[in-house]
Amino acid sequence: MTLEDDIAFFERVPTLAVLGKHALRILAIGAETRNLPSGAVLFYAGELADGGYIVQEGSLLLEPGTLQEGKEVTVGPGTLVGELALLTDMVCPAAAIAKEHTVVIRITRNLFKKMLEGYPDAAVKLRDIMAERVEDWTQELAAVKRVMDKKS
Repeated sequence: MTLEDDIAFFERVPTLAVLGKHALRILAIGAETRNLPSGAVLFYAGELADGGYIVQEGSLLLEPGTLQEGKEVTVGPGTLVGELALLTDMVCPAAAIAKEHTVVIRITRNLFKKMLEGYPDAAVKLRDIMAERVEDWTQELAAVKRVMDKKS
């Protein structure tokens, strides 16, 4: 793929799309591509995460760690895995395993932060998206709390 192809691909990833072409160019230049054969583990639950991965081709099975509740999820092309790890230190809550031959693009936290430093407008847009998500989560949690309070 060419640099322009990578930028166009990033523009189809919802979280990255708002950053703008110039910021995405920086990410595309600094990102690395990894090819995973079927069954290969990209990362394990409990590992420290230092960035995120975008599924370019194929699919990943995300298996929650032993301390996490939840079910397995399969993600495919255009999915950003490890979104929060682009911004902060964290532990992987799930293992990621290639379900078939899979190609991922890795963006390190350092690269992502440097891009945000160089493009403050992109940082503001990302902040706004994150704030909107937190508001949505807050409303969902409030709805769950109301249901739980009724059962008590």
